[in-house]
Amino acid sequence: MTEPLPWPDRTDRLIFDELDSTMAEAARIAPDLHRPTWIMARHQTAARGRRGRVWSNPPGHFAATFVFRPEGTAANAALRSFFAANAVYEALAMKVDRDRLSLKWPNDVLLDGGKVAGILLESVGTASALDWLAIGIGVNLGQSPAGIRDAAFPPVGLEDVGGEPCDQDEFLSLLASNMATEEGLYQRLGFGPIRKNWLRRAARLGETITARTTREELTGTFKTIDDTGQLVLQTPKGQVWIPAAEIFF
Repeated sequence: MTEPLPWPDRTDRLIFDELDSTMAEAARIAPDLHRPTWIMARHQTAARGRRGRVWSNPPGHFAATFVFRPEGTAANAALRSFFAANAVYEALAMKVDRDRLSLKWPNDVLLDGGKVAGILLESVGTASALDWLAIGIGVNLGQSPAGIRDAAFPPVGLEDVGGEPCDQDEFLSLLASNMATEEGLYQRLGFGPIRKNWLRRAARLGETITARTTREELTGTFKTIDDTGQLVLQTPKGQVWIPAAEIFF
């Protein structure tokens, strides 16, 4: 009999066969939240990604949201997208060669250059303090979603590339364990080690990329991310710090 995977202490989980959206459920339960909670849905009827985009939800797709009350400011909370990216990377590295995985700023995970996972952060609070933070994570554990055309980074599924089979429950345990490790590291040593680990896995670090913001498009060398998670781009006009953008390469 297979031993159950460990689960983080003082962390709850809610698992639904069907749900409109794990992010929507996080918003519903957050006002009365007592402990950090993972919400997983085996199927979502109204899944969404960044900027309100529809997120495809094929059978076997992993969809979960971690909702909790972190200490610190909204800026500190935003750093947790890097925690999540590292945690997803490590969970997937249990099922496929880690050299095939990379992290795309600010919050995607790539497998063989295609998008295998996406991360979405939503919060409620003020600039100085948060009421709650929700981290939504979608991972293509099965085959890649059908019918998605003209994507800059086409979706790829773990099953498509010969990864070791992994069901939703197993992946939730792997992910929750790795997220707890990232949070513990941050509490002990700050963002530095999180940032260092993320950069080791970063896609196209030191290479030419294009950042498309709401106001302009900038092309240059991806130098690093700074201590606040901003992308640092070396352009012909000098270094530029970018807090949010779509990245292409």
